[in-house]
Amino acid sequence: MTAPRTPRKQYWNEPTLGLWERLYIFEIVRGLSITGRVFCGNMWKWMTGRKGAVTAYYPEEIRGDYSPNNRGRHVLTQRADGKVQCVACNMCATVCPAYCIEIEATADFDDAAHPKSPARFEIDYSRCIFCGFCVEACPEDAIRMVKDVPDLPGFDRDVMWGTKDLLAQWHPLKDPRKPYPAPPVARKDEGAP
Repeated sequence: MTAPRTPRKQYWNEPTLGLWERLYIFEIVRGLSITGRVFCGNMWKWMTGRKGAVTAYYPEEIRGDYSPNNRGRHVLTQRADGKVQCVACNMCATVCPAYCIEIEATADFDDAAHPKSPARFEIDYSRCIFCGFCVEACPEDAIRMVKDVPDLPGFDRDVMWGTKDLLAQWHPLKDPRKPYPAPPVARKDEGAP
């Protein structure tokens, strides 16, 4: 014996289905025809050697629909002597909403223009949201984002760190917008024996 069924609650704005909505098979046929038309069109383009659907054969091809302002991989710019432009001010790490940048500063008193430099500069790509705030916050133009996408090797979190060597050597940029003069060269006194 089954329990009596309680009536369904009726709402004041409940839509009423017309004949076309009740015979939903026409909408299913219409959706299948759209899908089939796109599939057959792409298949015909593929069979005749033309490019069908937007498929990029990475890494040989780069997607054409990327914006020129796309924020991809981080790159550290370099000075003329090959050192990174970063002065370890931690502004990029402070402004980062994902807290994925870690900088360990070291003192370099031989260079008067850059008394601090990063001993360790790391970006955790498993946490990075590619917002570009680090680029905007950097007063030294030391970090940039290029169009390419970072090549993350897998799901192992320990290998998703972009280290200072990787960020500086992967795509070296030696055109900082804030260049510094070369350090003065020590000259020998002419009057000394």
